[in-house]
Amino acid sequence: MIQPFNICQGPAEVYWGVYGSTEPSPTAITSPPNSAIWTDVGGIADGTSVLLEVDLTYTEQGVEQLVDAVGARLTKRVTQLTMALGEATLQNIQLAQNQLATISVNSGYSQLSPITASSATQPTYTALIIDGWAPTTGLTESSARRRIILRKCLSSSKLDFEYEKTKPNVFNTTWAGYWVSSSVPPYDIFDQTA
Repeated sequence: MIQPFNICQGPAEVYWGVYGSTEPSPTAITSPPNSAIWTDVGGIADGTSVLLEVDLTYTEQGVEQLVDAVGARLTKRVTQLTMALGEATLQNIQLAQNQLATISVNSGYSQLSPITASSATQPTYTALIIDGWAPTTGLTESSARRRIILRKCLSSSKLDFEYEKTKPNVFNTTWAGYWVSSSVPPYDIFDQTA
């Protein structure tokens, strides 16, 4: 049977924090995360989406006597988030470059300067929170929230500074999620149920 209230549609808010930041309680799903820890990335470019993809690779197993595979094992999981940051701030440039820049605020101007580091330098990982919409079946409210927490991410984005009369400057970002520990999953998804 079709459940119309299971159909989700609408934009999401995205927040970032330092890898290992204290996560908001699942019971606070309807409230923005603590602004002292989590920073709102601002507007997402109009007509674009916040897209989380989880790609599972299964390697088939076979035996010489059969033409059909006898099974498969999960051998790889790739977690990726893409979004187009609509606010072309120096802070979003720094975020998209994994904090490999410094921002200095001076009288009348601010300056972003890239950090020159060895390729062997440990990168600065980021945590991301996506606050979007969830199915509302069974709820008395007309809307419900979904919170996705990606705990350890790096951006592999190429920054474009494109200036044109009819288009805003947008930072297209791609984030890869990474393993955290055997007891902490790389991501969690929380749906509001009450």
